[in-house]
Amino acid sequence: MVGAGMVLSLWGLLMLRVAPPRMQAMPRLWASVCLWALRVFCGVTIRVEGAENMPRGRAVIAAQHQSALDILILLTALPAPAFVLKQELLKIPLFGDLLLPAGNIAVDRSGAAPALRKLVTECRAALAAGRQVVIFPEGTRVAPGLRAPLQPGIVAIARATDAPVIPLSTNSGLRWGARAFGKTPGIVTIRLWPPLPAGLRREEIIAELEQVFYSEG
Repeated sequence: MVGAGMVLSLWGLLMLRVAPPRMQAMPRLWASVCLWALRVFCGVTIRVEGAENMPRGRAVIAAQHQSALDILILLTALPAPAFVLKQELLKIPLFGDLLLPAGNIAVDRSGAAPALRKLVTECRAALAAGRQVVIFPEGTRVAPGLRAPLQPGIVAIARATDAPVIPLSTNSGLRWGARAFGKTPGIVTIRLWPPLPAGLRREEIIAELEQVFYSEG
């Protein structure tokens, strides 16, 4: 997967120079190659539940985050994802140079109110273009069975836009740990839940997402 990422990063840099509009196809191709390799060589397969809640147009996906696998799955499952990511990732050689041209949104996690305002502005622009904004409210990968305080970005986005907010849960950490090199064969299940009701207060948004992420049911 690292090798595929390097090759496609170099190809992506070429596309950035000669055909910028095609940049958004590169992450999907990379993710497809990685998921194929996981299935063939590691025995890891993907199951999507709640497909009736899969958005086709503008939406906010509030996703639980257990593994790098979550990103690969969403790159292939959603029609036009725009990921909210930490700006430190922009410093990764080659790969980091392609994140913003591919339509993703970098956030300064130490920037407080100005960073939140910038996040909301860029999310509005992505939604206006018909994309699905993917945000991981936990802010980092969290191992199965553990909890993390949810970050304020999802509340700011939910309250500042009228796009549907669709929670997503996963068990990907059972097959690919946060810092594990090895992969455990089996099925990874992601589940899309019905959109949150409009007009929820901050604490209600957090409670709804915690119920989805951490409920045993």
